[in-house]
Amino acid sequence: SSLESNQAEPSRIMLRSACSHALRRVHHRYIHHQRVLRNAHDAGNPLYAPRESMEFDVVVVGGGPAGLSAALRLKQLSAERGMDLSVCVVEKSAEIGNHILSGNVFEPHALNELIPDWKERGAPLEVPVKKDNFHFLTEDKSIGLPQLLLPPSLHNEGNYIISLSGLCRWLAEQAEEAGVEVYPGFSGSEVLYNEHGAVAGIATQDMGIDKSGNPKDTFMRGMELRAKLTLFAEGCRGSLTKQLMAKYKLDADCDPQTYALGIKEVWEVPSSQHEEGSVQHTVGYPLDKDTYGGSFLYHYKDNLVLAGFVMALDYKNPWLVPFQEFQRWKSHPHIRRVLEGGQVVQYGARTLNEGGLQAIPKLAFPGGALIGCSAGFLNVPKIKGSHTAMKSGMLAAESAYATLAASSTPSIERGATMECYQDRFNSSWVHDELYAARNIRPAFHKFGMYGGLLYSGADLWLRGSVPWTLRQQARDHEALRPASEYEPIQYPKPDNKVTFDILTSLALSGTNHDHDQPAHLRLRDASVPNKVNLPKYEGPEGRFCPAKVYEYVDDGQGGQRLQINAQNCLHCKACDIKDPTQNIDWTVPEGGGGPAYTYM
Repeated sequence: SSLESNQAEPSRIMLRSACSHALRRVHHRYIHHQRVLRNAHDAGNPLYAPRESMEFDVVVVGGGPAGLSAALRLKQLSAERGMDLSVCVVEKSAEIGNHILSGNVFEPHALNELIPDWKERGAPLEVPVKKDNFHFLTEDKSIGLPQLLLPPSLHNEGNYIISLSGLCRWLAEQAEEAGVEVYPGFSGSEVLYNEHGAVAGIATQDMGIDKSGNPKDTFMRGMELRAKLTLFAEGCRGSLTKQLMAKYKLDADCDPQTYALGIKEVWEVPSSQHEEGSVQHTVGYPLDKDTYGGSFLYHYKDNLVLAGFVMALDYKNPWLVPFQEFQRWKSHPHIRRVLEGGQVVQYGARTLNEGGLQAIPKLAFPGGALIGCSAGFLNVPKIKGSHTAMKSGMLAAESAYATLAASSTPSIERGATMECYQDRFNSSWVHDELYAARNIRPAFHKFGMYGGLLYSGADLWLRGSVPWTLRQQARDHEALRPASEYEPIQYPKPDNKVTFDILTSLALSGTNHDHDQPAHLRLRDASVPNKVNLPKYEGPEGRFCPAKVYEYVDDGQGGQRLQINAQNCLHCKACDIKDPTQNIDWTVPEGGGGPAYTYM
């Protein structure tokens, strides 16, 4: 069910409907054109037919908190300064918010700046944090840490427990009211470049292609969304962002990005076990001292509890299964007492950036920029990135507006570069916040769980004022060791009360893809799984994926082959990150496919 305000005005709903279906209407008109081409004797292959195009001043790729904040800020500046810019947001999920997953204890710093009267406008921030706890878990005990020992930056006074899916839907309404065109259901599959090598917009994914790559009767050629500037807000490990990183060498002067996988369930629990506004974080069990991670229980409204487990993807043991470690965590007595007797309402998973300030790439390039988790603004010790993502979008919007206002037509046609975006970021509170937290994640990599906790506590109290910066040297996939170096892990069977099997959980994600389309999870070399991953790592693909997308099955010849169940995909990107041979390439499926989150 949607978390959108029940007080939405009919005119607002009509506006949103008109905007979100405008691009579809163009596509449907285009169907007839494509069918005529396909039936004509000399039409050639319709897969290579010219695309229709739409022109904008700014195109934003991704309808999350960063992208929507950028789009809304651009229209605010248009109204304030008199140069009206046309702004489009394109989003691959069927509806805004469907692919959004986060903790989420939300810090309203950026929202206060973007929409000062958000309370009067009905923003879905309804549950203020009332209680804050931090526990260290052993196998069967819980040790609470006094709040006075926690650094001020980890306190949650003034924050809210929210659904980020719901907040994004509300932000989309605000953006549409301001004049932004928001198009959900269309995947950005290709970066467009001009003759000077600058970004000139994006193309959306073709639709109606069967598994063999042939056009079906429903075939629709993708659209070109051309723009003077394009802002990429795809979230963590975006497929277009990967291409931009490689083309412009945006990460040449920063540390390698490091990631974690977050797995989350929304539970409805008995009222006697629910404490609205309570926030609890834990570290320790079930992870060993060499594996970084943590967990949370956030008591939301209506007897709902947000239960999440975050595990770093630089783990070494190939027998580890993040999904099963999540089940073990829920089995701990301290966690079970909150969840037992309840039922799971929703399940999901998503990767997150943990590299911090040292891993942020160059932000701007000819014709565009990276914003939000496409660049990586997560504050690791806070476990918060929505507020920094929103602010990065606002900074990029201000930079884009200034760039377009100051640029001549020839310079824009060549590809304007938002040089001021980097300067604005460097002088912002986002930079200050990330600088203070810069050593926390590398400390755990360097010193392990216990040393990292001790170092981090001291560093956070000092607000990062130490004269050194710890570095991250290796990429996550390089950490995985051969399976022969470890004993296989025997995980307990699910009890179907608190713990569940992966397919039972997956059914609660709402994920869905058209089965008859090319797999969006592609192997660069189909022989690598059997040549390397299976003999050396015992097939880790089936373990690091939280959706049973990958499994080794009988090949009918006495061996095994890797089977890809792409329809299960949660778009978490763990496979793209953790595959030890970097043989898996996550690309976008047809627009509208994927999970259907509402409370996440």
